[in-house]
Amino acid sequence: MTPAPRLCAGEDLSVDLVKGVEASTLEAKPFDHIYMEGLFSPAYYRRLLEHLPETHRYRELTHRDAMQGNGHSARREFYLFSEHIMLLPAAQRRFWLELSRVLRSRALQDAFKQKFRVPLERRFGRSVERLSFYPVPILLRDLSGYRIGIHGDGLRKAITVQFYLPHADSQAHLGTILHEGRDGDAAQRTKALAFRPAAGYAFPVLRHESWHSVARTSDADGERNSLMLTYYVQDGLLSWAAQRLQRLAVFIGYGLRR
Repeated sequence: MTPAPRLCAGEDLSVDLVKGVEASTLEAKPFDHIYMEGLFSPAYYRRLLEHLPETHRYRELTHRDAMQGNGHSARREFYLFSEHIMLLPAAQRRFWLELSRVLRSRALQDAFKQKFRVPLERRFGRSVERLSFYPVPILLRDLSGYRIGIHGDGLRKAITVQFYLPHADSQAHLGTILHEGRDGDAAQRTKALAFRPAAGYAFPVLRHESWHSVARTSDADGERNSLMLTYYVQDGLLSWAAQRLQRLAVFIGYGLRR
């Protein structure tokens, strides 16, 4: 029997992810978000974990909350763009090129836009059919001591998505925490999104609403692996060009830090 073309596997995965988004329940508290489960089949999820790059292939993400006493960051990142993926060994390269295409697909973007239609149209003042975002997929590896305080993502972002990649439910307590506000009693009213295998969450980025954090991890927690998919605002030619220049700058920076 002739094996199915590689593209078919990618197409099936795209359908599975879109169905996962569509089947999720839109929650309104503490702000609009979805929590998704069973996003990958058990067999595919095992392959995904097996193909995660070695830590030395990631680069440090130097934001304030992640910096440690030794001067290094506890958060590492690896961009899933083709120019980065081509630097990986062959087996990893084939796997991540396929998954990257799915993550950046129009079908998946449209599923998220439809799920968050009301808040996105409220923010941008036009129908989601007239909105086009620039998807940026990044593998993240958080080491012991990582944390990030309560913050709302910047308005260059339209939708934030994070796919959790733990080996087992033992890391469930490491999930992102949603807050009603940044300060006072509102900051104490929270909802934790369990860090479980093949699960994840997404929310539209809204001013003064999408507050979230991650509690500090410990040595006992082990590495915290995830895949962040951020949809950036792409409104007009200047925005389009800026995104491509940023992508080039990131690749050059990655090369300099290797």
